[in-house]
Amino acid sequence: MDVMNRRGFLAGLGMAVGAATLGQRLAWSAESKPAVRRGTDVVVLGRSGIKTSVLGIGTGTVGGSQQLALGQEGFTRLVRYALERGIRYIDTADMYQMHTFVRLALQGVPRDKYFIQTKTMARHPEVAKADIERFRRELRVETLDSVLMHCMTTGTWPQDMRPVMDVLEQAKQRGRIRAVGVSCHGLEPLAASVDCDWIDVQLARINPFGEKMDGKPEEVAPLLQKMHAKGRGVLGMKIFGENGLGSRQRRLESLRYVLRLGCVDAFTIGFRSIAELDETLELIEEALAS
Repeated sequence: MDVMNRRGFLAGLGMAVGAATLGQRLAWSAESKPAVRRGTDVVVLGRSGIKTSVLGIGTGTVGGSQQLALGQEGFTRLVRYALERGIRYIDTADMYQMHTFVRLALQGVPRDKYFIQTKTMARHPEVAKADIERFRRELRVETLDSVLMHCMTTGTWPQDMRPVMDVLEQAKQRGRIRAVGVSCHGLEPLAASVDCDWIDVQLARINPFGEKMDGKPEEVAPLLQKMHAKGRGVLGMKIFGENGLGSRQRRLESLRYVLRLGCVDAFTIGFRSIAELDETLELIEEALAS
């Protein structure tokens, strides 16, 4: 896409989004509360049929450094506590270097008690093939619940990444993966995801403040709604930005916004302590009750 076309694309998208913003904000008001009531409620990720909890544990805060800093013992304690509370979603990625931490934290836990999502940075099909088998070994699972192509940065990724997409699709057909999808960095790649029917689940950055996002909330939210309407599982991240948004009130406001969009099935937050996890579960109930 040349510079002028890119500018035209973004301008057109901005105009369309701006015209719809008022109506969407009304639709996302108190009259449209979601069916879930707690962060531990179980939801289905679209056509994938995968069931998981609304709240998930992220392992990639500041590239995973904050979770690595917990050490294996601290991370395991956090994961086991989360499982006891009813959280069953764990999000990780090869680049976070957390596969071993996750495997050891889940050692002995029945496989049907957790949903695990990881990501590959592979840009070549042979690397993707190798990654799938390595991930299965590192995580000690026969089937990876969800594998995403990590960090798409261009609007042409659905064409450019087709060889890798084919590898992931083949792995899904062979039972090595249950669902495939992408995470994006940038508004253009996120918009390009809308019409890519290969995607089972989409991981996207969303909060009402625009912190660490791929565009303004009023630009991103309609795209996620379109994806959800196509039967995809939509997973949120950066709900609290990267550093907690600075206050409990802002975290509550973000959760209330995301939960009432009507298109984010579940979301992941990179916790550093049990106290942070407990607060988030409390805030989710508060956001859904108000």
